[in-house]
Amino acid sequence: MNANVLAGLLIPLIGTTLGAACVFFLKNELKPGLQKSLLGFASGVMVAASVWSLLIPAMELSEEMGKLAFLPALVGLAFGFAFLLLMDMLIPHLHLDSDQAEGISCGLPKTMMLMLAVTLHNIPEGMAVGVVFAGVLSGQTQITTAGALALSIGIAIQNFPEGAVISLPLRSSDNMSRPKAFVIGMLSGIVEPIGAAITILLSGFVTPLLPYLLSFAAGAMLYVVVEELIPEASAGEHSNLGTIGFAVGFALMMVLDVALG
Repeated sequence: MNANVLAGLLIPLIGTTLGAACVFFLKNELKPGLQKSLLGFASGVMVAASVWSLLIPAMELSEEMGKLAFLPALVGLAFGFAFLLLMDMLIPHLHLDSDQAEGISCGLPKTMMLMLAVTLHNIPEGMAVGVVFAGVLSGQTQITTAGALALSIGIAIQNFPEGAVISLPLRSSDNMSRPKAFVIGMLSGIVEPIGAAITILLSGFVTPLLPYLLSFAAGAMLYVVVEELIPEASAGEHSNLGTIGFAVGFALMMVLDVALG
């Protein structure tokens, strides 16, 4: 595994780790306005990444199908949505600012349920990074190393507030020690490099299905945005901040992908 690929796998986790480290510098939870701005920002990054880094390359890889070049992207997108919907229904998890757990009923502690909620929506991000780098390693000209790194950087940027949003409430609401809250916040992002690495190791089998897998990751990411991030960014007061955050995140990821890709 070359240095670029290794960096691409670790960059998103570094973003989560830096965000979780905010627990050492901030006393309380993020203010509601800032939290909504960051949730909107993360939504914008994920939507732009889904379009420029995943769906467009998926259709470019299917150009030999002519007017049906959209078909693999459409099929993968649908299966990505369906997969995350199934995981959402099965995996027990608890969203921030909610007392009602989702998924199969169980007796897990609140901390573990919060971690599972973040892990659930980190799955498609790890898959996206892994599939894109698998495309690079397979020699697909539609996917460049710079473009793959741009996706990793974009996900890392949106992972920064995610790490903070996990670690800070654990510290302030659960009276957890700062080091423990930091570790839990950091570990919430560990599924991304693990999932990406597994995808790359299977790249020999992945290559023929690359258009479907790229769009599958896009569908899973978009599910998270629509089902979780945007509703949380729009609820209650200061919803305009979430909208502005979305625009900034979308524009930033678009520029990163086009400029570096």
